[in-house]
Amino acid sequence: MDALRKQASKIRDQVAKQQQAVKKQFGGTGYESSDVMVIDEIELQRHQHLEKLYRSTRAGKDFQKDIVRAAEAFTVTGCKQIETGTKLSEDCCKYGTENTDDNILAKAASLYGDALGHVEKEQEDLNKMLSSQVLEPLRAMVNGVPLEDARHLAQRYSRMRQEAEIQAAEVCRRQTRSRELPSPDNTAKLHAAESRMKEIQANMAVLGKEATAALAAVEAQQQRLTFQRLVSMVEGERTFHQRMAAILIDVESEMVSEKQRKESAPPVIALDTCSEKAKYYLAEATHAFFATSEKELSLAVGDYVVVRKMAPSGWSEGECRGKAGWFPSAYVEKRQRVPTINVSSEVF
Repeated sequence: MDALRKQASKIRDQVAKQQQAVKKQFGGTGYESSDVMVIDEIELQRHQHLEKLYRSTRAGKDFQKDIVRAAEAFTVTGCKQIETGTKLSEDCCKYGTENTDDNILAKAASLYGDALGHVEKEQEDLNKMLSSQVLEPLRAMVNGVPLEDARHLAQRYSRMRQEAEIQAAEVCRRQTRSRELPSPDNTAKLHAAESRMKEIQANMAVLGKEATAALAAVEAQQQRLTFQRLVSMVEGERTFHQRMAAILIDVESEMVSEKQRKESAPPVIALDTCSEKAKYYLAEATHAFFATSEKELSLAVGDYVVVRKMAPSGWSEGECRGKAGWFPSAYVEKRQRVPTINVSSEVF
């Protein structure tokens, strides 16, 4: 009978050891949850809270790494955009400088080249912001000592809890042995196992409090810092895109205005100063026109104008009241033809 009891006790020990080995093999979090042994309700709550904090700080750390990787990618992309934009800006400015014959495209190229210079400056500012306000603080916390120290405390608590489970199994085994085979030796071993169990419980309570406080502090710092860095990213990108939009809106407006000005301005036609003759005609102003430049001629309703040239753009050149200039062709009506005269003839 004694042999059977010894064999049964040996089998129980082997099964307990195999269970612990399986837990260690398949537990991969670094902090092992277990429901095998509960010392008391307070310890159970502390264990569950610590397990929650461990998972939360691990998820927070992983999220911070995700933000760091994204900010690094934004910075690399921004550097490439700066390089490409700088080259295009130089090409645009070069084209505008080499084609200074009052060409609309040349002017537009110059305007866009200058705008790209401002755009690249804004991109550089965004990259600096991402580096100083996002990358550096998050990297420091991901690799920081407080987080690692807190997680090491939690891992030590987890190992001590496993040790307590093993010791509890040992106490249970000693109690069974003492009941089945009462002897001073078995009683002494039981008392030693129980004393060791109380020691582990006391150490585990102290370590559990330290680990919980450390992880709670790290979790709060993680949440606060990550939120602040996210807000900084959003503000930085918003400011960048607003300034980009303002720059591009301005340059587009300048391009369109320049095109309209070129198209609406009187054509520049050199006057023939030789003795070559031209045919003029007399016209009467049907609408008032107010000159906006020295090249233009102001007209009042009823004025008679000697029209000397007509351009396809809808402008005419002529003389009225001793002054010469350009005016809209639609503002006058032809009244009678005049004889062929020399270019240097006086106005009627």
